[in-house]
Amino acid sequence: MLTLLTKIEQIKKVGPRYLKKLHKLNIRIIRDLFFHFPHRYDDFSQIAPIGQLQIGQTATVQGKISEIKTSRTWQKRINLTEAIIEDKTGSIRVVWFNQPYLAQTLNQGKKVNLAGKVTFAGKTLCLSNPTYEIIHGNEQTHTGRLVPVYHETEGLSSRYLRYLIKPLLPLAEKITDFLPQSIKKEFQLMDLAEAVRQIHFPKNLLSAGTARHRLSFDEIFLIQLTALRQRQKLNQAKSITIPFDQKLIKSFVTSLPFKLTDDQRKAAWEIFQDLAKNRPMNRLLNGDVGSGKTIVAIMAALEVAQAGYQTALMAPTEILARQHFQTFKEFFIKKPKLKIGLLTSSDNLTNSDKKTNRNQFKKLIHQGKIEIVIGTQALIQKNLSFKNLALTVVDEQHRFGVFQRAALQKKIYQIEDGLPTLPHLLSMTATPIPRTLALTIYGDLDISLLKELPKGRQKIITKIVAPADRDKAYNFIKNQIKQKKQVFVICPLIDQSEKLEVKSVTQEYEKLSQKIFSQFKTAMLHGKLKPKEKEEIMENFKKGRTDILVSTSVVEVGIDVPQATVMMIEGADRFGLAQLHQFRGRIGRGMDQSYCFLFTDSTAKKTHQRLRAVLKARDGFELAEKDLKIRGPGDFSGVRQWGLPDLAMASLDNLTLIQKARKAASEVLENNLITPEMETKLKEMQKDIHLE
Repeated sequence: MLTLLTKIEQIKKVGPRYLKKLHKLNIRIIRDLFFHFPHRYDDFSQIAPIGQLQIGQTATVQGKISEIKTSRTWQKRINLTEAIIEDKTGSIRVVWFNQPYLAQTLNQGKKVNLAGKVTFAGKTLCLSNPTYEIIHGNEQTHTGRLVPVYHETEGLSSRYLRYLIKPLLPLAEKITDFLPQSIKKEFQLMDLAEAVRQIHFPKNLLSAGTARHRLSFDEIFLIQLTALRQRQKLNQAKSITIPFDQKLIKSFVTSLPFKLTDDQRKAAWEIFQDLAKNRPMNRLLNGDVGSGKTIVAIMAALEVAQAGYQTALMAPTEILARQHFQTFKEFFIKKPKLKIGLLTSSDNLTNSDKKTNRNQFKKLIHQGKIEIVIGTQALIQKNLSFKNLALTVVDEQHRFGVFQRAALQKKIYQIEDGLPTLPHLLSMTATPIPRTLALTIYGDLDISLLKELPKGRQKIITKIVAPADRDKAYNFIKNQIKQKKQVFVICPLIDQSEKLEVKSVTQEYEKLSQKIFSQFKTAMLHGKLKPKEKEEIMENFKKGRTDILVSTSVVEVGIDVPQATVMMIEGADRFGLAQLHQFRGRIGRGMDQSYCFLFTDSTAKKTHQRLRAVLKARDGFELAEKDLKIRGPGDFSGVRQWGLPDLAMASLDNLTLIQKARKAASEVLENNLITPEMETKLKEMQKDIHLE
């Protein structure tokens, strides 16, 4: 007897060949099959009389096969299966390529449905490669209805999945509906079993939409419930209280060589207030590129150090960690007693620049003699311990998994008065986040926004460069270099790819260094280089020893070179709008006018429409919203790595749905409506989704 937990290999229609492919789609039991949802539908519901068909029409026809044969074409050597199907109104020629078995499957005299596009071949109308279905009674699966189309893998078609799922659907009745009846009634949600049936084989588009709404709601609801519970849990934990030191901060701000923006002041004040509480801060500092997040983090670290505690800052790359180390050193140059350390897989340094061996360095951290420790994932190694860690800062936090972030916070984990004690957490990102995304993925975080750019920065002049204008752009760049300015060149791939017609770093480097800019010094940077090589290349570029840096998206965040005034992006149409904005943010760091050139060989109207949005947008937040609308949530920079289910991903631009799901999650938590079934669903989801 089959159940929801029956292994997929126990179904008659699944042999060893298909089993492997189903496992590739994470389908292991019947229940997994039900939750592998279609991503669209082909509407083959209207059966058209053959005599009324027109060229270009997509239609389903029903009739009898009057003749069928397979032959092999002499020129292209492919199998050609041809048939004539007729109904009361007429007949039409049907052609299939390289499917010779159809001559045995679709015998003469059989009643069939054929669904596809009507074309013109020779002097007659023709159906080319249509979907077919032999008619037995009134039951139709692949034609004559809204037909589900699934995400597939090689050798596993939507046709096979439909063939597998449909006879099993009565078992959907056994799926436990984890939502309370009161929530379903309040938010007008379809029962779960019915939603599963209707999303696979809907009666009509309205039923399909209602089912998708319920299932999307479920996924967003579970994410929201996880976030709200996390917030509740943090509110019950304890943390070290760091009183606001007004005199210290005022003195530091006065000594700065620039004036803080209003956004920086506001964000810093919000952080100081959080640090003064006895429960852990959980704040995201979301700043537009160049808005000055680092100085806000520096102020927080200063206050923590002055109170006698430690700060750990974790960056995703050695380049970025080293840059933070140098920045902290510069700002604390008048505070030589304040010890800052850099810990990566290849470095252990302090701001006194004294070399120590790794064990001695870790001992200094353990003794609390290094107040601010900056590093990569080396900070979360098991044999590293802090004396009194009060603040953890995670830069570009979306690049780390949930376990890495949790491991850093647990460096001070202990139980006090029956409650866990955790350090304060400040996450930072330079990827502006659309509102719906912030509500969903960052539902447990307080968010501080930095939109303002520091005073004196000039607006970057951005141009789209068509193939005919390349030489003109190259000449302009040559003049910039002659004026002692530097240039970034960004390419989408490291190596040549025939499949994607894009510029590669290696190819572009050779072309620019040997032909276009042969009189200048050019270097190449990409992710496959060793950390020491990357560090040396970046150091040479920062110090002006190199004029042009050809790179992959490794420079997307955090790299700060004030003398770089030109950003040249090859294959700009291959990047998302938010990512292009990130690249552009690498220049314009000094007081000189900067220029961003978006090179594209595409003539597509939509491509130029997208790129023009980069030219017009006032800031990264506006651009992020546009990117979400144009490309869809699945392709938005930095979203995929959370492992969100497909329906949740597709719903990230649906503010109304997200707000309803959040309200429902709040009600469930407040009224203690969490059932054992809901707990099971939460655990299942948390295995795949990476949230704070």
